[in-house]
Amino acid sequence: MARMSGGEALVQSLVREGVEVVFGIPGIHLNGIVDAMRNEPGIRLITTRHEQGAAHMADGYARASGRPGVALVVPGTGVYNAAAGLATAYARSSPVLLIAGQVPRGQVGKNLGAVHEIMDQGGTLAPVTKWRRQVLTPRDVPAAVSEAFRQMRTGRPRPVLIEMPPEVGVERDEVQLRDPAPTSRIVPSPEQLREAARIIAASQRPLIFVGGGVAQSGAEEALVALAEATRIPVMTSGGGKGAIPDSHPLCYGSCLSPRADVQEMNELVDVMQSADVVIGIGTRFSMGNPAGETSTLININIDDSELTRVQANTIPLHGDAKATIEALLPHLAEAGAGDRSSPQEAVAAARRLIAYYDIHLHEPQFPIIEAIQHGVPGDAFTVWDITQLGYYSRTHYKVDHPKTYVDSGYSYNLGGAFPTALGVKVAQPDRAVCINGDGGFMFNAAELSTAVKYGINVVTIVFRDDAYGNVARDLDDFFSGAYETDLHNPDFIRFAESFGAVGMQADDPLDLERLLPLALERSAPVIIDVPVHDISFARARQHAMLPKVAWTQPQEGLIQP
Repeated sequence: MARMSGGEALVQSLVREGVEVVFGIPGIHLNGIVDAMRNEPGIRLITTRHEQGAAHMADGYARASGRPGVALVVPGTGVYNAAAGLATAYARSSPVLLIAGQVPRGQVGKNLGAVHEIMDQGGTLAPVTKWRRQVLTPRDVPAAVSEAFRQMRTGRPRPVLIEMPPEVGVERDEVQLRDPAPTSRIVPSPEQLREAARIIAASQRPLIFVGGGVAQSGAEEALVALAEATRIPVMTSGGGKGAIPDSHPLCYGSCLSPRADVQEMNELVDVMQSADVVIGIGTRFSMGNPAGETSTLININIDDSELTRVQANTIPLHGDAKATIEALLPHLAEAGAGDRSSPQEAVAAARRLIAYYDIHLHEPQFPIIEAIQHGVPGDAFTVWDITQLGYYSRTHYKVDHPKTYVDSGYSYNLGGAFPTALGVKVAQPDRAVCINGDGGFMFNAAELSTAVKYGINVVTIVFRDDAYGNVARDLDDFFSGAYETDLHNPDFIRFAESFGAVGMQADDPLDLERLLPLALERSAPVIIDVPVHDISFARARQHAMLPKVAWTQPQEGLIQP
């Protein structure tokens, strides 16, 4: 044991867990922690301009590095501000540790009006955290940190919370530090694997459908080996994008075209709906199994609550994606699952339909996506905000390197992309490009100060239509006109330069193919202002089903409780 403060115990415990960077804002409740961090050369604190930015940066760092990200915030309002970033991390199953201050120990839960007090602070984050603990003495700290990291490294990774009253950070006690808790990968039994292999080998039209669990497990190479050994084509969810290279001849790509109900896309829809066996790997099937109950679902998932939720006709395989695929491969070979003919020609034909459709109907997003694609190195990380291009990229932006495509998942957190991209860039310093609309970018635009201060040289594209364009379009199309959706923007070039960043002006969205390589060469953060007023960009529909969704028309009948 060693005598140390709670702040020192926390920082030393983080070092033992491999933490190198913490994103956050110093505050009075955190003085003991910040003092200890200053004296520890193995950790650096990146001070952000808002707690939401800190949480998003920790998320981006986690997704790009494959290691937990850490954020530090004051209690109360700081916790509330960080919650938006935690919601995105929760949606994308990202391991983020939020370290939050608390009111003084004797005032916790008493509703006395202490500075930053909120009642049941941990409980307010229950919907967006996997695990929570409050530490009340320095000797409690190492166990809490060890368990927090164990939670993030086992099962389904999601955000966790440690909260600490201010006096715990400065009080001194005899403390026993801990080494990282050992973890092991879960693998289904040999009997379960043999049964799954038998069903796969006997199938006529199998399909592999993968989600974000493949990346979280580091199972990308195992997935490619599975597809090639069995000659089964792969389709990915948005979260699974990049799990297999889009250029791989057995990869259909991510999801469907935005207009999947149009005649040109029927072949790809048929592929999904006609599969007799669907092998789900690390996916929630948020839209359900595309083949439905007529297929057998072999569901590989580390989260046992997801195994049989999707449909009745399921073979559940509770296990880590990488370890389970690797354990399944010998059984597949023994069962003769690789004897079928290759579907490469059918896959190529289906993928051509997507490109043909968008060029044929002159969708304005398609050439812009191509301009970005041609201007960005193939191994660059791209971080997409909630924009027309962000939606469109889920299907059309080609990704050949694992983990390099980053979005907000089902949280659809407008404005989260820019700080997330800063976290990505800290983890992977070579190349990072962020794609925003003007509305979303301004949510966290102050983090440009953070980028300049720490030399986090992200290239940021801002598509500017001076409006919340998607909302304006929907109101105009379905509710007789837009209302208060126009925006007053700064001059983005001068805005960037006022922080010490670089501003670039595009005359046309297609200029991005020329400007992006120049921006990536600059040793400073870069903002590229891209006007989109004079094209049909803002008018483009995301999919033909839009008039039928819940936010454009009321239900046909009330649901009775």
